[in-house]
Amino acid sequence: MKIIKHILLRKLIMIITMSLLLLSSCSKDNDPEISNPKEGIFYLPVVVHIIHNGKQIGEGSNLSIERIERQIEILNEDYRKKEGTRGYNNHPDGGDAKIEFVLAKRDPEGNPFNGINRIDSTKVTVPPLGYNQNHYAQYAYWDPKDYINIWTTPLPESFECQALGLATLPETGLPGREHSSFPQPGDAEGILINWMHFGESDIACYARFGRTLTHEMGHYLGVLHTWGFGDCENNDYCNDTPAVDKPVYNKVFMACEGEPAMINNYMTWAHDKTMNMFTNDQIARMHYVLKHHKGRKALLSSHALKP
Repeated sequence: MKIIKHILLRKLIMIITMSLLLLSSCSKDNDPEISNPKEGIFYLPVVVHIIHNGKQIGEGSNLSIERIERQIEILNEDYRKKEGTRGYNNHPDGGDAKIEFVLAKRDPEGNPFNGINRIDSTKVTVPPLGYNQNHYAQYAYWDPKDYINIWTTPLPESFECQALGLATLPETGLPGREHSSFPQPGDAEGILINWMHFGESDIACYARFGRTLTHEMGHYLGVLHTWGFGDCENNDYCNDTPAVDKPVYNKVFMACEGEPAMINNYMTWAHDKTMNMFTNDQIARMHYVLKHHKGRKALLSSHALKP
């Protein structure tokens, strides 16, 4: 009975957290100024904290180097809309985000580093804080002004296709902040990804091509689910995503103004094989965050980017 209660509590925490993710926005009619760089590329350093259960590298939650590197490639294929990859689209509103992610080249002490930090959870005892960033930060947490912290979480295989990922939101001056939930002072910032959904795999689940991280990174850079606040007036506040008032899965339906819902958008809950685009307004939102959020902006000049 205690085990069942613990699992139900975890699921409740996840549902509450996912609901809070809905409360950040792209802006429609009353935006602060949002501008796009015409040529420049934003480079962002990531550290992947592999929290595992003591198995050899490449077994179970102790993911292989190849799988981790492939996940970062997928992230860049998606954000750069690269031709010849799953991340390409020819939609008139689909854009190249001009954001690239780099496995950190330096650790916090300035030593050469491959961007992968492995922690054997069987050798570290931490108090249970729930399924959230604060819990996993007890294993490893690097300065979020220098690194995007990504934790792969060693959940049991029974959580395949149930727990995917979570991300903390950036607080900016964009509309919708009054409805949003942000990390409080002392809270850890970063992204949690269930190890089974990190990178490509052959699991029997719709989320097996590495798009969980693409989606959660969108939240980390300030983009909302396309249905936003859950009504036709207050959804994601992006003009080029059809307004919808309910979650978008893998089935096309008519949006609020009689056009098809955009099921191929990364900020839906569609299948990994379906999603292939960020819109220009969503990209503008990310760029605004990178220019105006103190922590996200600091990533652009991180020492972790330097060889």
